[in-house]
Amino acid sequence: MARYATAPSTCRLSKACSARKRCGRSRPTWRIAVRSTDPRSPRRALVRWLAAAPLLACGIAPAYADWERISAGGSLKVAVYEDFAPFSNHGSGIDVALAQALARRLSLKLQLLPFPAGENLDDDLRNMVWKGHYLGYGPADVMLHVPVDRALLANDKVRIFAPYHVETVRLVRDAQTMPAFAGIDDLAGKRIGVEQVSLAAMLLLGEGNGRLRDNVHIFPSAALALQALREGRLDAVLANRSEIEAALRGDPHYPLAPLAFARLPRDGWAVGMAVRKDDTELARRLQAALNDMTASGELGAIFAAHGVQVARP
Repeated sequence: MARYATAPSTCRLSKACSARKRCGRSRPTWRIAVRSTDPRSPRRALVRWLAAAPLLACGIAPAYADWERISAGGSLKVAVYEDFAPFSNHGSGIDVALAQALARRLSLKLQLLPFPAGENLDDDLRNMVWKGHYLGYGPADVMLHVPVDRALLANDKVRIFAPYHVETVRLVRDAQTMPAFAGIDDLAGKRIGVEQVSLAAMLLLGEGNGRLRDNVHIFPSAALALQALREGRLDAVLANRSEIEAALRGDPHYPLAPLAFARLPRDGWAVGMAVRKDDTELARRLQAALNDMTASGELGAIFAAHGVQVARP
């Protein structure tokens, strides 16, 4: 859903908030290298692992354990939602470019794990962060586009951190058929497009006990709704700001406006990253990499390359 998250039955709300739509981990196998001075060598890793054995026996993993495994493997596995333009779609998008940049800054190769959204965000976190899918797919080292939501922060299996964008819902209209817009009452009698099973659809169809339902046109994706707007088949579209910006690229004939709903967060919702709860060293390194990207302007450039203006939390 709005991604507050495409599988036909998945509410995109789950991609970006707790309102939408246990720790299985393989133990590393070490081969001992004699007289290695490389601090990342399997022998040194084995020594550190044995030193931590009393902690492991008590169920307490050392903070560096997973980072050593990832570093030794040479790859960073990053989970991204599939069919989720402009963030990730067929191997490209904002989140894909962000994953590439993070892996590069950690001196690792990128292993991308695109996946379809589950029935709710807890399913996604279980399948892609702390346990893995029962079909054998995942888990990843880090998952992107996770809402930094108070309810989710209480999850004792995952660590949610590093917010990198704030998403909002916006109304975009055809300035020719709707020269002015002052509020939701102006939508009466207008043709409004929304994506199926999305936050926008839920809000609009439920507004005023369904008073606008006869005016709402459902599309398989926000991109198709926005295409219909440009072709003159709609007067307006309600969608995520990032989806609108990526499709219309600032065309002045299609102005954007906020639309207030009682169930919609006024300031939008922040999205960030998630790792397993005890992966503190990996989280620290990812946060530092994101901070560097923000300070250097690289993060903003990634968003701009896809026509989207990054909104920092």
